[in-house]
Amino acid sequence: MFVSIFVVWNATIAFKDANRATFDGSKCMFKYYLNIKKYDTAKNNADVTAVSVKDYYSKTSFDGRQAFFVIWSNVYGPMGHEPIPFEKESDAKKFLKEHKGKKIIRFKDVDMKLIVSLDNP
Repeated sequence: MFVSIFVVWNATIAFKDANRATFDGSKCMFKYYLNIKKYDTAKNNADVTAVSVKDYYSKTSFDGRQAFFVIWSNVYGPMGHEPIPFEKESDAKKFLKEHKGKKIIRFKDVDMKLIVSLDNP
């Protein structure tokens, strides 16, 4: 997947060693984050210094660990169903209602079971 095509969906993880991993959307970012050792045996979650996602409405980057993610809406991202990030809870609630989302979740509540479920509706 070419992440440069989907700049309004991009998510990034920054590491202590100044390296970054960029993703086409938050779903792929979570797949990596939840299983870093699978992709880079020299890193773990303690090496992460920042997680950045883009707010769906404003398209500006912000701290993904503070995001409100809407899941199972009728809006699709680059890889289908995505956890769609919002900086403000009020925006997430508005989007949830307008786009028939099922739930708002926080970063800490995302697990691999949820992410896999988004690939297998």
